[in-house]
Amino acid sequence: MLRISPVTIALLFAAGPAALAQLPPQPPPVQGMSINQGTDQERAACHPDVMRFCKTLVHDNGQDDVFAILGCLQSNRSRISGACQQVLASHGQ
Repeated sequence: MLRISPVTIALLFAAGPAALAQLPPQPPPVQGMSINQGTDQERAACHPDVMRFCKTLVHDNGQDDVFAILGCLQSNRSRISGACQQVLASHGQ
């Protein structure tokens, strides 16, 4: 059976927070940015393609999985409109 002394437990409790304090600070969240990026024109360019090829990923409550929709558009890249292809390319996709 493994026995841990109370001194060992006390050292672990003391060392844990001290070790965490050594980590670099995290940057603050960027204000005003959301996962749903893109201008109105960009969204309008891809909306018909999203409705045609990725409609099952669009939810009525507005809680769409943007990454899943992006993946769907990428997997249908040869079939989406030129305008939507340009939007994806302009965002490095």
